[in-house]
Amino acid sequence: MTLSLTDAQAYCTALTKKSGSNFYYSFLFLPRKRRAAMYTVYAFCKEVDNAVDEPPAGSNPQEELQRWRTELEAAYRGTPTFPVTISLAEHVRQLAIPQAYFDELIKGVEMDLTASRYASFHDLSLYCYRVASVVGLICLHIFGPTSARAQDYAVDLGMAFQLTNILRDIGTDAAHGRIYLPQEDLDRFGCTDQTILQRQENDAIRALFHFETARAHEYYAKAQAAFDALSVCDRKALTVSEIMRAVYFRILKKLEAPRHRIFGPRARLTASHRLAVAAGVWFRSRSS
Repeated sequence: MTLSLTDAQAYCTALTKKSGSNFYYSFLFLPRKRRAAMYTVYAFCKEVDNAVDEPPAGSNPQEELQRWRTELEAAYRGTPTFPVTISLAEHVRQLAIPQAYFDELIKGVEMDLTASRYASFHDLSLYCYRVASVVGLICLHIFGPTSARAQDYAVDLGMAFQLTNILRDIGTDAAHGRIYLPQEDLDRFGCTDQTILQRQENDAIRALFHFETARAHEYYAKAQAAFDALSVCDRKALTVSEIMRAVYFRILKKLEAPRHRIFGPRARLTASHRLAVAAGVWFRSRSS
């Protein structure tokens, strides 16, 4: 039986709240309708990602992704059947979000089925663009600004977020046999695959880690420059993404702390810290 739009939205909202995502606290500062759209987009991203990272027992991840492609097509035709896509169909219609962005996202998730290594940063950049930057481009339609400069901001910020995720999750990814850091960078610092897969913290990987955190900082700086070039109105409209940036930038700073262990506990902010960061950014945006 097809769910009502209200029930489909409730499903997306519950899934997002349950996730404990760093992004959740920023969503709270959106107006109700835009917050509902953000919950739905997050739910879509989460369920597509789970098709590969946490596939249902006995399922084929490739077939699961094809089901999502079919449902995405149905959403844009107005005939969806999944809870997430029933809700998504309404939001993409109201906000004019291009289907191509969601297609790219699925391609990015699909890359995890065929690639566990990346030869160059150029190769990794495509992955980061697909799984993170396009999400930023989708969010622009929810937040409002969609100018070329706003798109630069979204793409660079998505790159910064994904590089931060990669650095935070080196140990977790290694446990699944994945190394996202480019092979050319490992070679440059004399760091082998086995160093990472066997979770051996040494001078080589620490030097590599420092190099990669500097690269992440470059993308945060590029996003800042694009943000500064926007109008006051557009900057205010992007307050929620600035909350996300503030949270993720603090995670990056935690990764750079002298006491941080690359293969130790996952760097994170407490719920109260995330909420405090979110409130601080929101109040500053209102007073500027």
